[in-house]
Amino acid sequence: MRSSNAAVVAAAVVCASFGAVAAAVAADAAAPLTAESMWQLKRVGEPQLSPDGRTAVVPVTRYDVKENKGYTDLYAIPTAGGEARQLTSDPAAESEPRFSPDGQWLAFVAKRDDDKQPQLYVMPTAGGEAKRVTEWPTGVWAPRWFPDSKRLAFLSKVWKDAKGKDELAKRLKERDESKMSAKVWDRAPISYWDHLLDDRETHVYVTDRLGAEPTSPTLSAGRPLDARESGAGSYAISPDGAELAFSSNVDTSGIRSNVDLFTVPVAGGTAKNLTDGNVADDDSPEYSPDGRWLSYTKQSIPRFYGDTQRLVLVDRKSGMPRMLAADWDRSAGGLAWAPDSSGLYGSIDDSATRRVYFFDVKGGAPRAITKVNDFSGLDVAGKPAVLVALRQSFSEPPTLVRIDPKTGAPTKLSTFNDEVLKTVSMRPAESVTYKGAEGADIQMWVIKPPGFDPAKKYPLFLILHGGPHNGITDMWQWRWNAQIFAGWGYVAAWHNFHGSSGFGQKFADSINPNWIDLPYEDTIAATKWFTSQPWIDANRLVAGGGSYGGYLATVLLGREQPFKALVAHAAVYNRYTQVGADFGAEKARFYDYWENPAEFQHTSPHLYAANFKTPTLVIHGQQDLRVPVNHGIELFNTLQTKGVPSKLVYYPDENHWILKPQNSLFWYSQVKDWMTKYAKP
Repeated sequence: MRSSNAAVVAAAVVCASFGAVAAAVAADAAAPLTAESMWQLKRVGEPQLSPDGRTAVVPVTRYDVKENKGYTDLYAIPTAGGEARQLTSDPAAESEPRFSPDGQWLAFVAKRDDDKQPQLYVMPTAGGEAKRVTEWPTGVWAPRWFPDSKRLAFLSKVWKDAKGKDELAKRLKERDESKMSAKVWDRAPISYWDHLLDDRETHVYVTDRLGAEPTSPTLSAGRPLDARESGAGSYAISPDGAELAFSSNVDTSGIRSNVDLFTVPVAGGTAKNLTDGNVADDDSPEYSPDGRWLSYTKQSIPRFYGDTQRLVLVDRKSGMPRMLAADWDRSAGGLAWAPDSSGLYGSIDDSATRRVYFFDVKGGAPRAITKVNDFSGLDVAGKPAVLVALRQSFSEPPTLVRIDPKTGAPTKLSTFNDEVLKTVSMRPAESVTYKGAEGADIQMWVIKPPGFDPAKKYPLFLILHGGPHNGITDMWQWRWNAQIFAGWGYVAAWHNFHGSSGFGQKFADSINPNWIDLPYEDTIAATKWFTSQPWIDANRLVAGGGSYGGYLATVLLGREQPFKALVAHAAVYNRYTQVGADFGAEKARFYDYWENPAEFQHTSPHLYAANFKTPTLVIHGQQDLRVPVNHGIELFNTLQTKGVPSKLVYYPDENHWILKPQNSLFWYSQVKDWMTKYAKP
């Protein structure tokens, strides 16, 4: 948001060590970032390259805060540099753009006009109107082109015994119009994140750009994709167009999830399980452009999402798998094949920074291409290869860049947020390391207020990240934005405590099954590091977080700690009632609560309520099925019973995250008021 008295920005001071584009600028020339100015920023989605690599198409979302609504359109940006060109302007949101292999068509998903569900649209890249390709009753998502540029695939959730789209439409109509509202399950899971699961299955369908009746090779093979979360990365089409590879959960119990990798002929036939010998997840299939290899990611520990993902290549002639970089202590992810099939580029969570690496099919250690800033959403195409990605940092929202595949040097391509960023002052984050639990090195990001004066004393807001196996990297945050907290006058910090991703398997798994002790010790050690700094006021410390971060906040409630106030958003407070979560029926990796009561009780914060005394702001959304709303209510009621100053902010229309613009603004205002009340800047 442009300040009414803001002077023209004369110069920007760029912190080269962090590569921040929206770097620190003079405090008297711009205003601190606010929640209001953050919502003026446009959100750039993952790019899709044309086959020749000359054009990148990105979805861009702008928000109208007054209307409490977002509008998403597609933009084409030359990768050699140049102005962005708007491709769509329909009031409906367009997403998931995909170029045809011949470059003549662009497919996307939208819910336009009288569409009851999102449908597949295709538009000519030379110019012209988009045409609706499907009228599929259950909607479509995750489109992919076949090599002939005529056929397309998509995903949809269907009843497996329904015969064609007419019966699908009839069943949907009957369900929607029924006066009986009961839902029945005889097997878990019953929900996922913010919605209940029904009796439909996810399948791959094949149509053409003229709108041929869709057919499903996975449905005819009797092998659905994972009903909980499947997307474009869950299936792939071979370069000859004859075969599909896809991931499918083979568990029939509902409590021992195991995703395996399958192939099936596009023309129909039996699905073949390529990974039936692995009891953990195999996912993210992708064919090499020359058709020789099928790549995928493999985990080894069942039902442990923080387990290291290994990159595996299957030789399609021999059927033999080969693991690349088997001893590398990082997870392979965000993968994209090089056009010449020489290897894959990946967006890798690596020591608090998401770097681009290259995996050579010949083997050897992966090669780091970028060093600083976060890069994600990789796409690569053309000869010579053009590599694009979204670059971001704590002081730069996602921005489209072109990356030199040899040197890693990025070239900025998109300018959607330049004008707003000129009006705000943000300091680049600083990375520090301190000694935490068991003498381990703990990395921490520190964001100081604009106009920071080391001779002054500042309050601290220590942000507790979620997961717990989701390390905080140098990335922009739309929720829990540290720059906004710094703009209020706080030193804001994220610490990557034990259990965080990006620091190796041993570090990530070190907190299992005892979720409490090491992260708590790391948090207390972080406060000691800060209070040893001359610019921190030891009497004005605040901490807060969401999900596991909220859990850690409630852990702090029951233990010795120096914080004047806490914020617990979507907090796991009572581990006994967390069995009601969307994953609550899954067989525990170590033990269920009735198998080891003493150990389990040690990790449930509600049993330490006798020690609660710190003022706590509790925030929860009714639609949160990952950490159900009872946790927030239980925590608030306990605090009230104990006479501890507390406030409950309840959102009837939000889930695990606060996503709507006006709700987000209110969230920031409530957090600010709470922090200011107990640790005023």
